[in-house]
Amino acid sequence: MDSPHQVLNCRDELCPGPVIKVAKTLKTLGLNQVLEVHATDPGAVPDMEALAKQTGQQILEVVQEPDRTRILIRRVR
Repeated sequence: MDSPHQVLNCRDELCPGPVIKVAKTLKTLGLNQVLEVHATDPGAVPDMEALAKQTGQQILEVVQEPDRTRILIRRVR
């Protein structure tokens, strides 16, 4: 697993909040850097998958934990 360069807490936020925050944060990362997103929105995974597909980023890992979903996204563009 790649170590994240930044962790973004999107717990207790509903769409479109997490998508907007993730999109803005990804723009601040360097190429190949990894963002770890913590979310509780049930739609977070499909939203992040759609964002990654739209922007050309890479979902590295999705982990469902009891209190959150952890999503690792690599900036590749």
